[in-house]
Amino acid sequence: MSVYLTAVAAVWGIVAGLALPRAIHRLAVASGEPVRADDEDGLPYPPGPRGWIGGSSGSSGSSGSSDNGGTGTRQRPYGTVLLCVTACAALAALVGARPELVVWLLLVPLGVLLARIDLAVFRLPDVLTLPVLAGTAALLGAAALLPGHEGSWPRALLGGVVLGAVYFLLFLINPAGMGFGDVKLAPTLGLALGWYGWPVLFAGTFAGFVLGAVAGLVLLATRRANRKTPLPFGPFMLIGALGGVLLATA
Repeated sequence: MSVYLTAVAAVWGIVAGLALPRAIHRLAVASGEPVRADDEDGLPYPPGPRGWIGGSSGSSGSSGSSDNGGTGTRQRPYGTVLLCVTACAALAALVGARPELVVWLLLVPLGVLLARIDLAVFRLPDVLTLPVLAGTAALLGAAALLPGHEGSWPRALLGGVVLGAVYFLLFLINPAGMGFGDVKLAPTLGLALGWYGWPVLFAGTFAGFVLGAVAGLVLLATRRANRKTPLPFGPFMLIGALGGVLLATA
């Protein structure tokens, strides 16, 4: 059963990864700017869902494009697909056929989308972070009503509140060192980690900070950055949370 479930999750990861480039290109804009209405060739995206799903080129129908800073240079979305496939397959293999697996598999492409946007423009859009928070809370509540789940919804809700408060406090202490988008992302990760317990919440959160610190040190050591170079923290938060969930279910 685990092998088939993992295979299905991997296929979902491929489909989700191929669907993301257009949304990445449209949403990877500076704060205050409207989402992109045109593709890299300056041609308008089609209306409705077709304007958001698939390759970043709106008119050519190419499903192999992804955002590259809006310069018109295209790159294949292999990295995005690989991230989705790896995360989905690992979650399916370790979580197994439990109700919460559906929640995690839905969160993976959204997490990859957020990470790619943060890496590109150093922001986590409210149009993603706030609905993801509400959706995660609701879906975990539904999972808690089904037999076979392995977690606690009340603890997940409390975990979301606690982690959100921690990040908000860190933001107040050092606003230059953390974006408010990170604060808005934190409750969602607190929900996912708190579902499995307080040690998991601590481990996943701590892992994010360690990964961010290591990345910063590597950039400094290789002289690709200095102490004042901004570093998007959202991807490290997401990777740390994924690691915490995988560790909890291993």
